[in-house]
Amino acid sequence: MLFLITGGSGSGKSEYAERMVLQLGTMPRLYIATMYPFDEECHERIRRHQAMRTEKGFETLECYTGLKDADVTGYGTVLLECMSNLAANELYQEGGAGKQCVEEILEGVRRIREQCEHLLIVSNEIFSDGIEYDEETREYQQYLARINRQIASMADVVAEVVYSIPLIHKGSPEDVR
Repeated sequence: MLFLITGGSGSGKSEYAERMVLQLGTMPRLYIATMYPFDEECHERIRRHQAMRTEKGFETLECYTGLKDADVTGYGTVLLECMSNLAANELYQEGGAGKQCVEEILEGVRRIREQCEHLLIVSNEIFSDGIEYDEETREYQQYLARINRQIASMADVVAEVVYSIPLIHKGSPEDVR
C-alpha cells in the first residue's frame, strides 16, 4: 500500500502519518528522515520529530539524497518524511540529482514500494499561498509538484491534512488495514 499525506507547515500531517503507521500495525517500522540539518532550526525540528516517534517502534534511516539506493528489505512499514526536503536536497545539494530529481526520486519511491508492505510518504503543500517567488523557488515548486502528482497517481490513498483534520482525496485508509 502506498499512502501520500500532504499538508501545510504545522498542519498535523506528521502526527497523522505516524497515527496511520500505528494503526496499520505492521512491523518492523522504518522512518526515512530526509531533513538535512543545516542549522539550529533544522536540528530543533529534527529533535521534535524524534520525540514524536519515541516508543513507536521506528528504526531511522537518514537519507538526504539517493533514495533509490535505500535498502528497506525486511521492513513492514516505511514512513518517508518529508518529500519536500528530499526534493530540495536532490535539486540543490552537491552529489544530488539536480534537474533529474523527479526521475531519481520516483525511481526510489518505486523501489522502496516493492520492498515493503506499506509505504507512507509525507509531503508539504506549498503551492497555494499566493506569494510570488523568485525563479529558483518556482522551479523547485514545479519539481515538487511533479513528484507529488506522480506519487498521488501511484498511491492507494491520498490525504491532505488541514488543522489536524485529514481530508481523503483518494482511496480510504480503512481499505488497507
